[in-house]
Amino acid sequence: MEWKDLQPQSLWSYFAALNAIPRASKKEAAVIDFVVKFGEQLGLATTKDKVGNVVIKKPATPGMENKKTVVLQSHLDMVHQKNNDTNFDFDTQGIDMYIDGDWVKARGTTLGADNGIGVAAIMAVLADKTLQHGPLEALFTIDEETGMTGAIQLDPSMVSGSILLNLDTEEEHAFTIGCAGGLDTNTRGEYQQIPAGDGFLSYEIELKGLLGGHSGMDIHKGRGNANKLMNRLLYKAQPLFDIQLVSINGGSLRNAIPRESTAQVLISKAEEADFLEFISNFTATLKAEYSAIEKDLTIELKKATNPGMMMEPAYFEKLTRALYALPNGVYRMSPEIDGLVETSTNLARVIVKDGVFTTQSLQRSSVESTKEDVAYAVRAGLENMGCEINQEGGYPGWKPNPNSEILQLMTKLFEAQYGKAPEVGAVHAGLECGILGAHLPGMDMISFGPTILDAHSPKERVQISSVERFYQLFTNTLKTI
Repeated sequence: MEWKDLQPQSLWSYFAALNAIPRASKKEAAVIDFVVKFGEQLGLATTKDKVGNVVIKKPATPGMENKKTVVLQSHLDMVHQKNNDTNFDFDTQGIDMYIDGDWVKARGTTLGADNGIGVAAIMAVLADKTLQHGPLEALFTIDEETGMTGAIQLDPSMVSGSILLNLDTEEEHAFTIGCAGGLDTNTRGEYQQIPAGDGFLSYEIELKGLLGGHSGMDIHKGRGNANKLMNRLLYKAQPLFDIQLVSINGGSLRNAIPRESTAQVLISKAEEADFLEFISNFTATLKAEYSAIEKDLTIELKKATNPGMMMEPAYFEKLTRALYALPNGVYRMSPEIDGLVETSTNLARVIVKDGVFTTQSLQRSSVESTKEDVAYAVRAGLENMGCEINQEGGYPGWKPNPNSEILQLMTKLFEAQYGKAPEVGAVHAGLECGILGAHLPGMDMISFGPTILDAHSPKERVQISSVERFYQLFTNTLKTI
């Protein structure tokens, strides 16, 4: 298959154009300008609010003016992640995409199908002069991936529709009618550095090869968290060796399960051989535990230069104990919806460097009280170390409405197209619908999309055949409302 064979051609063309533009969260100026010019060149009413959200309004097809106004919504930013061995500059380079059978992938980086396919689908609808539909309002939000500040700070006067189609679901056969809210817990502590002495050898420990993934959608899959596994290694080594800590750099993004962690340590020269054997045995233990999931998990040791300074030993002990006790992963399953994670937390980032220790974690829940509970559990463990705690960026969940009119309509259309009923449920991820619903009371909302796997990781890919079927359902819905 070649690019010209992908259907619908207009959608894939707009997706390629989007992926030629660097569009990290909080760095969306170029893609905002791209979308604004797109709307203006079509001669459509195009507005931008003070934070950068864009609304493009397309009039109804003649004779369909009395239909309900529909809001089409996707976010412009994408998660920028790459493998350590990939040489790529997200600030200047476009995504290097390729076709692999029924999938579109990227070489060594995230693909941006989350939520670029949704954006491209909306652009294709806006540009289509033959599609029949009622009044449309295309809402392109910014900064969804690092705090949903676009949705939070949206100027609601830009939108007047009564039905919202969010195109940010990643399973073709699923309709999403509810989602989790979230809260960021960021911590900072200072520690004393002391001279290391001459009796130590310095090693860099690199734990890598984990799958990582979305910290909401993938949190229940049993994948390894590089920050927790590195801390486990250090904790187990402390009573066995004269080991000291120089630095840690673990994880990358607040909403991604960390795939890699690197720690520089000092080990007594006399214990070097035993330490190397310990690392080998510890690696074998992890590989056995994660053999069914993390097939590429590795721990590599490299000799490093002794920096002459190390973390004060008492603080090193407090650090490993606090991080070991920190909750991580699924905190509570939903007692009402079978198989749905209700509450979780992900230790996304751990940094130790030059006398400063910081963490980033994200708590999610569809229930506000349990979101608060797990956030307090994370807070309490790090407060015991004397860390400063900053909990911010909270956003509400989206309460499911099984009697939604748009759900009932789209269910009939789905059954006619697929010959079976869709899977209807809520997701353990932060869709913007909860926030937008708070801005726009009474909005009837649904989320759907094509099949996207391993979003927020360099393994991200989108299924080509599902995109064509998704777009057919999307356009049929607009014709039928």
